[in-house]
Amino acid sequence: MPEPKKISCFILHFCFLLTFWICEGQTLQNIASRKTESLNGKWQCIIDPTNIGDWREIWLEKKPQNKTDFVEYSFEGSPLLNVPGDFNTQINEITYLEGVVWYKKAFTYQKTADKRYFIHFGAVNYRATVYLNGKLLGTHEGGFTPFQFEISDLAVNGSNSLIVKVNNQRLKDGLPGLGYDWFNYGGITRDVHLVSTPTCYIEDYLIQLKKSSSKEVSGWIQLKGAGVSQSVKVKIPELGIIYTTKTNSSGKAPVEFSSKFKLWSPDHPKLYKVIIESETDSITDEIGFRTIETKGAEILLNGKPIFLKGTNIHEENPLTAAKAFSQSDALILLTWAKELGCNFVRLAHYPHNENMVKMAEKMGLLVWDELPVYQHIEFAAPGVTDKMETMLKEMIARDKNRCSVFIWSISNETYTSTPNRNEALIELSKKCRAIDDTRLITSVINNQGYSNNTLDVNDPLYNYFDIISLNEYIGWYIPWQGKPQDTKWKLVANKPVIIAEFGGEALYGSHYGPTDEAAYWTEEYQEQIYKDQIAMFKTAPNLAGVCPWILVDYRSLGRMHPVYQNGWNRKGLLSDRGDRKKAWYILQDYYTSLDTK
Repeated sequence: MPEPKKISCFILHFCFLLTFWICEGQTLQNIASRKTESLNGKWQCIIDPTNIGDWREIWLEKKPQNKTDFVEYSFEGSPLLNVPGDFNTQINEITYLEGVVWYKKAFTYQKTADKRYFIHFGAVNYRATVYLNGKLLGTHEGGFTPFQFEISDLAVNGSNSLIVKVNNQRLKDGLPGLGYDWFNYGGITRDVHLVSTPTCYIEDYLIQLKKSSSKEVSGWIQLKGAGVSQSVKVKIPELGIIYTTKTNSSGKAPVEFSSKFKLWSPDHPKLYKVIIESETDSITDEIGFRTIETKGAEILLNGKPIFLKGTNIHEENPLTAAKAFSQSDALILLTWAKELGCNFVRLAHYPHNENMVKMAEKMGLLVWDELPVYQHIEFAAPGVTDKMETMLKEMIARDKNRCSVFIWSISNETYTSTPNRNEALIELSKKCRAIDDTRLITSVINNQGYSNNTLDVNDPLYNYFDIISLNEYIGWYIPWQGKPQDTKWKLVANKPVIIAEFGGEALYGSHYGPTDEAAYWTEEYQEQIYKDQIAMFKTAPNLAGVCPWILVDYRSLGRMHPVYQNGWNRKGLLSDRGDRKKAWYILQDYYTSLDTK
């Protein structure tokens, strides 16, 4: 039985967790434009598969004081992990670990009186508990969005010890939940920075076009700290714009101005240098301007109809079979998408790293951002809807100034039979629209009916969303019930339709056995699926875009066929080495043909 002292320490520790969870404010935006020191690189680690580290109080880094003392953990002599990066692919013994790893990074610090200091994490999967010099900074839940903790009053001049407990164990009430079809990469998977700001700094800002306007900017700038009542300027040198505004008593300044912009589009991905200056701080960003809206069955980009030619992408570099995080990772994946003929990418099924979003914007690719609300989420479980709202706010906060982001997707493949599903997603859609009414909102379903060669798309959620998005795997999970070109459709509403997933599996180089039987995973079978799907697209009313699953083969432990899968989902148009399968050329030709119409 634990000693009373241990119990009281645990209670105090929990209270600190709760306090810091509640008190932590808005995460700093645009880290790249701030004064930072990278904490990336080699971190020491302790692998804790039994989760005993809390009981041993690893964050205190105890050392023997007397001859008879011993401590049953140590960072000295421990393995090293690269940050950013997942821990599963760096140490063979923990390839399949879903549990706890403790990270430590020593860094030097010299405080300046007129500065504030923060530790900023791009993302940690899935739960992070962060300590500095033996004291708790706070916690964060969610594997795909940034968070930070201020250390101005806790760091010491000289050497400091930063310890992070990372736990990627799946949770029944987590987002995603217990079951999902991708590899659960754990660790500090994105950049870590020590950020310094003035005592009164630019915390956040929104500089984007007003809904339905091609020339009117509507936004705001938020200052934080002492003396937030200041004059603030927005400068766009290329356009000769110097706009001055004033903050209110809470540090928020409205932004309203007009200009004749060269609008961003996939063909002309124009970005402007935008400078935001307060009396005490300044931020520089590259921002594009465009409009996105729907009209009947059409999606309009800058007032003109656009057909969305996309592909799904997971945040994984298949060439290394590891979590993607870097600019080079993004360049590999997005270059493949461009070569396929895409004008948009669906970053499934969670917010990807900022390198992906920013590079897509520069390359002329629209971006579909999505929450990890996937399949059997426990919508009725206590706290789940709060987590959904928190992750939504974190996703929008990070990407709201990226004009390439044109859609917020708040879920994928959820089911009407799940308690509280409809109510939770409808409420979340309203909150999403209240935060940002300039982008489109959707929720992807796969529970449409299919009988007598007719697709009955009747989910009641679509009365609340801008786009009808559905996943259908006819020809793979479901056999065709007639000729693809004779498919009939029933739609719940007159709205644009995006087929957000379709396809089938094939092992690159598999041409053996009957090519008309799925069990042999042949390229020819997958190729025929794509031919049939393209024939069906011509029957779809309101079709505004298609997005195959998936660009490239990716790791998934549920795919257990020892010959054809071996832990990989083989639905990629490319193999895990980047080899083009036969279906690649079918879709590439289809996308090319759309450009000539």
